[in-house]
Amino acid sequence: MSSIDQPHDNHLLAVLPEAEWARIGPHVVQVDMPLGQVVYESGDRFDHVYFPSTAIVSLLYVMEDGASGEIAIVGNEGVVGIALFMGGDTTPSRAVVQSAGRAAQPRSKRLSLLIPSAELKIIA
Repeated sequence: MSSIDQPHDNHLLAVLPEAEWARIGPHVVQVDMPLGQVVYESGDRFDHVYFPSTAIVSLLYVMEDGASGEIAIVGNEGVVGIALFMGGDTTPSRAVVQSAGRAAQPRSKRLSLLIPSAELKIIA
């Protein structure tokens, strides 16, 4: 893990105003995401979101019989673990790294680090 100075490799982080990045940047680290890594399983609690930069992550819907189907692919344009932004800490999908690479990861699941306080009031 290493801290990152600039978020330019992930499109969502890249559009943050400089002042916002200055506020949250010190709380974000780069993590390796090896091929085949299960980021989270369906129904598991998770504590982090990931903003892929060079990694690609598949989101799979897992059925009761264990079969699964791909429902989304997340690369440098998105975020993995969006349920945390929506107020949950579990998801019905499994996330698996399909292409090894790196991702930005906030060190805290406190989303107040990522969302300006004015927007938190709107969400709440």
